[in-house]
Amino acid sequence: MSILSRRELLKASGAGIAALAAGSGAAAAQDSPATKPAAPKKERWKLCINTSTIRPAPLEEKIAATAKAGYDGIELWSDDLAKYEKEGKSLEDLGKRLKDAGLEVPNIIGIWNSMPEDPAAKEKLFEDAKRRLAACAKVGAKHIAAIPAPDRPDMDVRWAAARYAELVDLGKPFGVGVALEYGSYLKGIHTLGQAAAIVMEAGRPEGSIVADTFHSYNGRSSWEGVRFLAGAAYAVWHINDVPKECVAGQSKDADRIYPGDGVMPLAQLLKDLWANGFRGPLSLEMFNREEWKKPAEEIARTGIEKMRAVIAKSGTGA
Repeated sequence: MSILSRRELLKASGAGIAALAAGSGAAAAQDSPATKPAAPKKERWKLCINTSTIRPAPLEEKIAATAKAGYDGIELWSDDLAKYEKEGKSLEDLGKRLKDAGLEVPNIIGIWNSMPEDPAAKEKLFEDAKRRLAACAKVGAKHIAAIPAPDRPDMDVRWAAARYAELVDLGKPFGVGVALEYGSYLKGIHTLGQAAAIVMEAGRPEGSIVADTFHSYNGRSSWEGVRFLAGAAYAVWHINDVPKECVAGQSKDADRIYPGDGVMPLAQLLKDLWANGFRGPLSLEMFNREEWKKPAEEIARTGIEKMRAVIAKSGTGA
């Protein structure tokens, strides 16, 4: 073996030191929190409360109770917004208050009698709808629900789809989506499938559905049918339950109870919705007069605990 010259030894040593330094730097970079790849964010349901659940409380109290309970959003009612504005208060300021509280407004209830047949009634509806849409925009709402009434049993799907398309177009300048809400008390559009057909035939990619477990149960919608709709079809799902003594087709809004306390297949519903890409919001909506006697904060806290229990049972995102 030949003896290395001084120059070769230094050169070799320098390369070794450089390699060692590079290795140390790479190790340091690998251990540095700043360069570690971020862990993928776990998907979870967005949870919301509809203010009908805490109806007797003043609007400010509803917002405070919702934020304190830990919800992601709050569903408001347009009549409450009109009253708020009539009292001389600013809806823009209300929108800022909601944002500061960390609350989204996924949907507002709503545009009533959204499908009149008479042209004069339709013109009057549009004027009223624009006022409601403007209020939605001021508080940062994403959608407003349209109820397909005046009711009639012979409402044609294609005719209703054309009317719904007009409503969706009406909302575009305001940046607010119009979502179709079916109602089990209606003779016309009372199932999820009927609402889905109208939204599909309207040909508006912005179209969506406000779905509701109570109306699905009472209107005898197919729970299995949920599997045929992609998650993007929904603006929001109202979550609630009914006691075992309730009869489908004869139940009333006041019969609604907390999710998980009744007979609906809610855990399976959440599994199916999750599998189809829906991540919420799930919005607690009740009209339970016994619960209305309690403080809004207590109802909101109990509600989110009940929702989380059903979610845990479903094994989907928490």
